[in-house]
Amino acid sequence: MIAEVLLVLAGHSSSLFTADSSLNPALAPLLHPGEQQCLESLGLIAFRYRKIKVSCSTLSRSSSRYICALCATLSHILKEEYESLVIETEAKVLRRDSALVGSGAFVPLSSVRAIFSEWDAPLATLSTLMDELESEKQWKPGPLIDMLLARSSIADIISRISITVQGVWRTQLTAFIVHGSLSPTDPLASEDYILKEGHIPSCVSTQTRDSIAYVGRAIGTINAVRGQRQLPRDIASEHTMMLESVLPEDQHAFDLVISQIRTNVGEWLWLNVLTRNDIEDALDSLGNYFLLRNGEFSLSLIREIERLKTSRLATRAGSTSMIREQDLNLALLRASLGTTAQHDPYLGRLRFSLPSGPLRPLLPSLSSPRGQSSLPLTHGGPSSTSLFNSHLLGTSLSLCYTISWPLDLFLDRADLSAYATLFAFLSALRKTHTRVHTCWTSLSNAQRARRRWTGLGEGGTTEDLDVRKRLLRCGWGIVRDMGWFLDTLSGYVLMDVVDVEFRKLKDRVGKEGNGSSARAESNIASQSHADTQNATIPSGTSSHLDFTTLRTIHTGYLDRLLNGCLLTNPSLTAILQPILDVCERFVAQVERWGGDVLPALLFEGSLKEGDEQVGAMVKERWLVVAEIDQTLRDLLEAFYEQLAASTSQQPFSSGMDTSKSMFLPGANQTTANMSRNAKGVEGTDDSRRHVERLLLRLDFNGGLSKARRKISGGILAEGGLE
Repeated sequence: MIAEVLLVLAGHSSSLFTADSSLNPALAPLLHPGEQQCLESLGLIAFRYRKIKVSCSTLSRSSSRYICALCATLSHILKEEYESLVIETEAKVLRRDSALVGSGAFVPLSSVRAIFSEWDAPLATLSTLMDELESEKQWKPGPLIDMLLARSSIADIISRISITVQGVWRTQLTAFIVHGSLSPTDPLASEDYILKEGHIPSCVSTQTRDSIAYVGRAIGTINAVRGQRQLPRDIASEHTMMLESVLPEDQHAFDLVISQIRTNVGEWLWLNVLTRNDIEDALDSLGNYFLLRNGEFSLSLIREIERLKTSRLATRAGSTSMIREQDLNLALLRASLGTTAQHDPYLGRLRFSLPSGPLRPLLPSLSSPRGQSSLPLTHGGPSSTSLFNSHLLGTSLSLCYTISWPLDLFLDRADLSAYATLFAFLSALRKTHTRVHTCWTSLSNAQRARRRWTGLGEGGTTEDLDVRKRLLRCGWGIVRDMGWFLDTLSGYVLMDVVDVEFRKLKDRVGKEGNGSSARAESNIASQSHADTQNATIPSGTSSHLDFTTLRTIHTGYLDRLLNGCLLTNPSLTAILQPILDVCERFVAQVERWGGDVLPALLFEGSLKEGDEQVGAMVKERWLVVAEIDQTLRDLLEAFYEQLAASTSQQPFSSGMDTSKSMFLPGANQTTANMSRNAKGVEGTDDSRRHVERLLLRLDFNGGLSKARRKISGGILAEGGLE
């Protein structure tokens, strides 16, 4: 049927319709009323088109050159626009375009009706014109032109009506972006200053829409804050005059006016509301707590959470043994005692969130997860890093930061989600690193205590001495490898990435902010910087800095942090998590054994009994230690290989879109959806150089690039057990 309908629309006859374009009565009972209506409407369009074509064909044989010119032009227009639409629709059906063909096989008649609905009025008008032309046998040029001009006057009426409606819309727009007020009836934006769908004409560009939302929310929020300095009246008057001089239909001029208004408001906000000192204080607090730049506080927080877990485990089952969000927030305050964060006012903005609700604390697992080194590699940037959220507490845990006016001019939830992702990874790395160091200390203390009685050996009979020595050396080797890897990775992340990028950000904000403030004080209402909107400022230049440029700089900084911390590579994060888990498992195992790999000499099973070649407890511990050693080595080699492969792949990018304004409705996405584009070749090259340095450090003395001798047999084989 669809093919026949398209043929009818192209001007061919069909048994579907009668001569007067009505639907064939024999088909009506077989169709749904909605389908009947769609077919009748399409039949009317086809009928009018055929009538116009026949009239053009007849009139084109007229002796009047004016009538011939009219018919030729009309035929050309119909061929270029109407007939092309029919062919385009048929092509969409044949290639099963998802916008037209449902489920790849069904074409709704309503969709075809919607496509050709734009020709209802033109074809009806042209059909009337043809009737009027055919009513006279001969047309002189004067009356013909007068008749055509009279019919075109309707366009002038529509244009005047359009200007009136645009003026009303411009009044609403002026109230929104100049005074920050919304009409109680049919407002442009919602109460949270998000532009409503369908209230902005399509002739307004996307960038201008973002600017309208930016300025409207800024002015509206300023007016709502008591005691806040308001936008000067002379600037508001100038903005009103600028808006009164343009209409949305003049797209270029309208875009320039909105861009100039955004520049002026941004400069005034930078000087009077959210100053450079406020920005620097916020960056310092985010760096100290989310990027662990305040080392003593971060270590104290990790110890405080471990102490909280231990205390809850020692409590009898009940409500008091549960860990709640308020307990974690209290741990934040306790961790600050005696540190530089104790009197920091920004500490009150921090709070922990437990998405799964209160829970009982969990101890590290001592079992060996199967397939740990081959986790599924999901794509989507930072969303794959959510697996680090459970490392600190054993369940999903997020560090949140409360933003309020005027910080929400600079930060949004997408930025905070990126910071939370970085905190989850860095705290997991720092916690594991600290526990491995504690394990090293425990092994050292146990060995010193044992050597008081055993001298230079490890104790036991002659047969047990060599076996115990090899077991101890293997345990020391595991701790050494763990410590070396975590030392290298922590140094790289905290020094080469976090510290370097943070200093670059502070220097750039300070330099650009000073230049922008000096210019704004002298030129706040006259100088135009529309060409700098949503543009990336090259490093080392002195350009205008408004909140859009500031956010571009900041989101580029977050992008480089995520890249440098390897969090935008799901293949690497899928290997890093098992490495941290193996480290935690070994440390927990040593703690269970009393702080030493070797069993005490007087423990049952420590030495051989009867026909046994090796003590049962030594054999049991060797199986655990050998399995952890092999798993750790496999993971380290896989990490090194994947990291080396990443340097030859596409440039790192978290996919976070920096072009989005802070007031754009879609900007508050989760970490999975809040990725941004890489900031040029320079940032990409920096990330690659950082990764290459990390590769050199990890492969110190060929530790990972050279093949390693397997120890599958080990002391068990030498003891005659294999």
